[in-house]
Amino acid sequence: MDSIPLSEQYIIFEGDTLLIKLDEVLLLKKLKFKTSYDRRYYYWFRRKTLKAYPYAKLAADRLEVLNERIENIKSGRKKRIYTKRIQKYLEGEFTDQLKKLTRTEGRILIKLIHRQTGSTAFDLVKDLRSGWKAFWYNTTAKMFKLSLKNEYDPVNVEEDYLIEDILQRAFVDGVLEEQPSKLDFNFIELSTKEVILPKPEPKKK
Repeated sequence: MDSIPLSEQYIIFEGDTLLIKLDEVLLLKKLKFKTSYDRRYYYWFRRKTLKAYPYAKLAADRLEVLNERIENIKSGRKKRIYTKRIQKYLEGEFTDQLKKLTRTEGRILIKLIHRQTGSTAFDLVKDLRSGWKAFWYNTTAKMFKLSLKNEYDPVNVEEDYLIEDILQRAFVDGVLEEQPSKLDFNFIELSTKEVILPKPEPKKK
């Protein structure tokens, strides 16, 4: 994949120079699979990622609004009341839908929460305490038996790079609405990396 910055391109018409300001264009290399398993796994994992991402994006949106409003509330008592109100709203909005997620989708969601907010789900619970404690512990960790401390690291973790590759392609294709990551990594620099897909686990006898 190459990134072609076009914001500084010039077009010359009969001696005149015309400055064209355009957004950066992201060219993604064509997907190639070594085996039929790799192809099936990729598109299976893609479906999981596309399903989990909107929840992470929505959580980031809600968190931003929550933080902005809390900053404007001076009274500690009113802050607690408002945070509790947000808790109930989030539980009502997310819980029924989260119950429909599989274990894999839950794991992806926890990682994407870190990508979109800059904080792990565990840190969000710790920082917001009563506001999100019930939400995350009761619906996510308890259901999926996963670690809320999981971080998103596409630089060093193959699965996370695969998630990022899927997201970038979905953004380019207009399948997902892009929300910039709060984490510091450059996917363009990572694009030369080869995605190593997990192999099937041996069947238990």
